[in-house]
Amino acid sequence: MKVFISADMEGTAGVTDWDQVMPDRHDYQRFRRLMTEEVNAAILGALEAGAKEIVVNDSHNTMRNILIEELHPQAQLVSGSPKPHSMMQGIDASFDVVFFTGYHGAAGTQNAILDHTYSSATVRQLKLGNLVVGEAGLNAALAGYFKVPVALVTGDSTAVAQAKKLLPHVEGVAVKEPIGRVAARSYQPVEARRRIKEGASRALKRARDLKPLTLPRPVALEIEWMHTAMADRCMLIPGVTRVGPRAIGYRARDVEQAFTLAMACLVLARSTL
Repeated sequence: MKVFISADMEGTAGVTDWDQVMPDRHDYQRFRRLMTEEVNAAILGALEAGAKEIVVNDSHNTMRNILIEELHPQAQLVSGSPKPHSMMQGIDASFDVVFFTGYHGAAGTQNAILDHTYSSATVRQLKLGNLVVGEAGLNAALAGYFKVPVALVTGDSTAVAQAKKLLPHVEGVAVKEPIGRVAARSYQPVEARRRIKEGASRALKRARDLKPLTLPRPVALEIEWMHTAMADRCMLIPGVTRVGPRAIGYRARDVEQAFTLAMACLVLARSTL
């Protein structure tokens, strides 16, 4: 069995504030270690259930967070940015399952720790067809393009519940209960890691029963931005249409093209800040 892990940070046990997850902030060094340890817990669970190859993609912010010297030696690490497939760099049809660790709710989700979709400064909402998706939904759709199912999601309870609405058979491990956007009741890290390890093992054992998230082609992509100038910049891309003062649309041939277009638009939107 071959496992791909997309590892974010906001859904790590104990995280409630940007100071804990931004590289220039006071608590970052401490919490990047906790992030690494939660990834290791997922790796251990996967190995116990029979995984033979594991690739971890560091998927938070600069994508240089995981401490490679503390990562389990049987895993390979993809790090750094920009990457064409961003949080999913390295995914292809050779994988059996995908794990999402440390994930958070989509932008605008009530009672979700540090809710956002790829960029808290730019994105108000992202849609694939009629589906409003956050990072879990968009990334699961890209995995589905390669016919790979998502088997595990870890993070706060709201993020896990949101993922399960789209992926009803996914194994969900909640490590904290949000109290608004910047407060939570959390499991102690050792207990969170125990739950993640057990959840990863369960997820891999029933991987053959899971189905990937597949969307019909072509795929309509729509992104609503925080400011009109961000939509203005995206209009520089051929084929992009204006569907609202702050919103753009694009008719993609498939999810992979929609995903890549979204990443390009994010770069353009951030250039207005």
